[in-house]
Amino acid sequence: MNWITNYVRPRINSMLGRREVPENLWIKCPETGEMVFHKDLEGNKWVIPTSGYHMKMPAKARLLDLFDGGRYEAFVQPKVAQDPLKFRDSKKYSDRLRDSRVKTEQEDTILAGLGTVKGLKLVAVVHEFNFMGGSLGIAAGEAIIKAFERAIEEKCPLVMFPASGGARMQEGILSLMQLPRTTVAVNMLKEAGLPYIVVLTNPTTGGVTASYAMLGDLHIAEPGAEICFAGKRVIEQTIREKLPEGFQTSEYLLEHGMIDMVTKRHDIPDLLARVLKIMTKQAGDAVKNTLPAVAAAQDVPA
Repeated sequence: MNWITNYVRPRINSMLGRREVPENLWIKCPETGEMVFHKDLEGNKWVIPTSGYHMKMPAKARLLDLFDGGRYEAFVQPKVAQDPLKFRDSKKYSDRLRDSRVKTEQEDTILAGLGTVKGLKLVAVVHEFNFMGGSLGIAAGEAIIKAFERAIEEKCPLVMFPASGGARMQEGILSLMQLPRTTVAVNMLKEAGLPYIVVLTNPTTGGVTASYAMLGDLHIAEPGAEICFAGKRVIEQTIREKLPEGFQTSEYLLEHGMIDMVTKRHDIPDLLARVLKIMTKQAGDAVKNTLPAVAAAQDVPA
């Protein structure tokens, strides 16, 4: 125990009225280098106001923003085996889980809930990237499957917001088994005749891209999101060639027919409501209002 650091310094600071300043009051835009006050960033849905760069949005904030009035039923995280392989690299897996739970105040990377968006009932599933890179493990896979089952039970659409580095290496083959399990859940929803929409966020990579993230009836992506299986550097080292500028971004994938549209974060709730009302035959006037909006998002004639 360092007596000076742990006792003397805090006492001096309290006497002099000094206050500790949080390190994350200002956030740097990765694109322009501009410093943005954190409250301004949060108020703009984690989008840099001047450059329009889409920062990673916390899962809880995503659900609050998506659902009407921020009200929704949060699903309970299913109980699964913890650290089944007793894995250890530079740190115990159990310690990594504990640290991530303290950091995010979540049991694992998946948050899911049931609510309404513009009056339309739906289930939303969101990855929290700050929980071990949003990686897919047993707990995440089980939470996703339970969310699909709930959507089928409620007879409502499901919207997925992936943000992940892929399968969780600390769970080995047990993590990879979540790919076919979640794929089966997607097929169950489709067999029930219910829509499944994926909103791809930055980043969506690895095993998540190789399974449920690319199986939607409609694929929407946020601007500038990295969407891929293997990373750009890995591909370049393998084929020994320089890849095109903007490779694996939302805009590149849209141009090459891999996704359906690129939409700004602020417009996603309205777009989801309009599209899902058409898909569930609840549209009414929404049909004629949606097509021009979708066309405008793609800069093509309606």
